[in-house]
Amino acid sequence: MFAVTPSAPGTPVHSIQTMRRKAAGHSGPLTKILVANRGEIAIRVFRTAHELAMHTVAIYSHEDRLSAHRQKADEAYQVGKGLTPVGAYLAQDDIIRIALEHGVDMIHPGYGFLSENAEFARKVEQAGLAFVGPSPEVIDQLGDKTKARTLAMKIGVPVVPGTPGPVGKWEDADSFIKEYGLPVIIKAAMGGGGRGMRVVREHADFKDAFERAVSEAKSAFGDGTVFIERFLERPRHIEVQILADALGNTVHLFERDCSVQRRHQKVVEVAPATHLPEEVRRAILADAIKLAKAVGYKNAGTAEFLVDQMGRHYFIEINPRIQVEHTITEEITGIDIVAAQIQIAAGATLPQLGLTQEAITKRGFAIQCRITTEDPAQNFQPDTGKIEVYRSAGGNGVRLDASSGFAGAQITPYYDSLLVKCTVSGTTYEVARRKMLRALVEFRIRGVKTNIPFLFRLLTHDVFIGGKTWTTFIDDTPELFKLVQSQNRAQKLLAYLGDLVVNGSSIKGQQGEPGLKDEIVIPKLVNRDDPNGPALDTSRPCELGWRNIIVEKGPEAFAKAVREYPGVLIMDTTWRDAHQSLLATRLRTIDMANIAKETSWALANAYSLECWGGATFDVAMRFLYEDPWERLASTFSFAPISNVLLTITTANSSDNAIYDFSKKAVENGLDIFRVFDSLNYIENVRLTACHDSM
Repeated sequence: MFAVTPSAPGTPVHSIQTMRRKAAGHSGPLTKILVANRGEIAIRVFRTAHELAMHTVAIYSHEDRLSAHRQKADEAYQVGKGLTPVGAYLAQDDIIRIALEHGVDMIHPGYGFLSENAEFARKVEQAGLAFVGPSPEVIDQLGDKTKARTLAMKIGVPVVPGTPGPVGKWEDADSFIKEYGLPVIIKAAMGGGGRGMRVVREHADFKDAFERAVSEAKSAFGDGTVFIERFLERPRHIEVQILADALGNTVHLFERDCSVQRRHQKVVEVAPATHLPEEVRRAILADAIKLAKAVGYKNAGTAEFLVDQMGRHYFIEINPRIQVEHTITEEITGIDIVAAQIQIAAGATLPQLGLTQEAITKRGFAIQCRITTEDPAQNFQPDTGKIEVYRSAGGNGVRLDASSGFAGAQITPYYDSLLVKCTVSGTTYEVARRKMLRALVEFRIRGVKTNIPFLFRLLTHDVFIGGKTWTTFIDDTPELFKLVQSQNRAQKLLAYLGDLVVNGSSIKGQQGEPGLKDEIVIPKLVNRDDPNGPALDTSRPCELGWRNIIVEKGPEAFAKAVREYPGVLIMDTTWRDAHQSLLATRLRTIDMANIAKETSWALANAYSLECWGGATFDVAMRFLYEDPWERLASTFSFAPISNVLLTITTANSSDNAIYDFSKKAVENGLDIFRVFDSLNYIENVRLTACHDSM
């Protein structure tokens, strides 16, 4: 909350938007940006846009009406009414209509959905809006990976051997397979993220894999075009972040290692790459710049390469959009890539932004883990439901990019299972790795399954610790799936108590509600001399008992009477120290006082009522929050005939503490001290010591 001083009449009231402009040093009209996406990437763009003093607009599907990204924007409008959950975010004309109707002058596509759709970029520009990304022509050329391969070969950048163009039918691939052999990989020509990809190792599997890849590509990107490449065994996946402006200035922000993948989808990313020979690194960075310049690239993009076990690198594609893993590059360079995207789209040049290659440096290492609502024990099956408990990580060097990560969030089956991106940075790779482990341990997510146990197992594997992973590392390492699950004690206890409250107790073999076999019979206290006579009057305490001897004749007479008694004397311990009686631990003083009169009659001939001592004292004071001295006095006042006995030990206390404690006990009604154990300090239990305490 802002502390606001009341303004004088007529003083203009500054809005949050005005304050944003002033904070950012802008005095001109407020630029308005719409993000044609959802989830964490939409929130990521909104945050940077707010830092740039921009007004933000969100779109959301009906299924996303409660999503967090809707709340993070200044305005939000439903898109694609009547369409499918995914179809709503692919409704190009509806998105542009919303932008035009609400004064938007810039659209950021995020990643996925329409981010690599040249037709959408073209429509945005035709509507007079700025598209935050490369030109439609560049997206056309690079979005089709077969065209990108052709470009790379033309300018001398090495590529993995593959078909010269798209493959329309599975039979058309026979000649390529005969020339290069198996294994091969079928790839979607449009889009990315591992969708529309299939590795084929046996010729008998090729037809089915081809048809599945085509179907998946068409479903994900609206285009079923595929091509085929020779499949490299155990390569590393290295990608380079590039930035370019409209004047042709192009820089790289170093590389990322994205080798840890599952089904061609990245799981953990590291920047910069570890154990990459310097000459290979320089060659990859140079080729990335070469490709971007050759195509006339503008804005942010990612050039992706494979590096085989001999250290040879091969270009595979350029992603003409922001990447999920851009965060680790931001952490090692200190550059806000999204801010650069927006400013370049608004006409800024790289030198104006201070982004020259000489000025860009890297520092330390960063690691990103994608925490998803998937169950690793069930082949990473996506989980859905309500998040009951959500506690995120934090602290030095930990960055979280999330959308639906909060208690009460409903995880639906309609979209990607990404819950939160956790990015950590450290001075060395090992420091960053340990920081990520600490962050993963801090997370508490209940209600849905997550891949955190798998990530923890992955980050503690010797291969990952050594920084020498490859693209099929997860598939090649079955021990990664020997997961250690969280015990989740608190949630289990709450679930049990909730079930108990709602459904009652449930005992194995129980039939119906548990009940008593017989009615509880409350006994009546009767006179021993007349057992068939009327019950004793317990409205007042018993006035007979062994204590009268102490009171009337003193301790010596009491001791003499005890020695001369021919029978067995009983010392009742029902109320004794808390460590040996549930009764004293669970009952408050008032409950004990309520039954003290009956107890005095029932135990009229008892030697003593052992009801007070160290543990009882401790329980009363620390757990029941009661005065233990008041408990002793109350017991004495309601049951004054039985001797009140204290169990005491003297081996671990100073003499003055024991003396003062004993004196206070006698003042509140204590009659007898019983030595608790055999290892006592003898000087503290002599008769002279007892007398000194009185």
